[in-house]
Amino acid sequence: MADRTSSSIVINAGRAEVMAIIADFPAYPGWAEGIKSAEVVSVGDDGRADQVRFTLEAGPIKDTYELAYEWEGEQAVRWSLAVPGSMLSGMAGSYVLEAGGETTRVVYELAVDIKIPMIGMFKRKAEKIIIDAALKGLKRQVEH
Repeated sequence: MADRTSSSIVINAGRAEVMAIIADFPAYPGWAEGIKSAEVVSVGDDGRADQVRFTLEAGPIKDTYELAYEWEGEQAVRWSLAVPGSMLSGMAGSYVLEAGGETTRVVYELAVDIKIPMIGMFKRKAEKIIIDAALKGLKRQVEH
């Protein structure tokens, strides 16, 4: 999973407000395209999710998998695939939040591996679509 796809967006809110939305997993089905459910499996000492089970329905792709999270205060969160699904065999990603006064620049990186063969160019395009939809959904959720 060496190749990662990355994109960013500027949100009109402070870092803490943006990170609070990112950390609110049960709300994901309301704003994160394709996520049908997000259930916190375990919580760390800091009160944030350590592991989350997701159910994804994005076009022909339907899968349930679990991600493990590492939080870096309000600056970043990184995740990796803890329990593979029937289609997902690997996933690693991060949100990095850069404070800019009244705004926050959110950088999203993602690398996904699936169990069916896919040409690298198509895989990166799919990652880009996922990232752009997630960033737009996050922006709408935070700013509304």
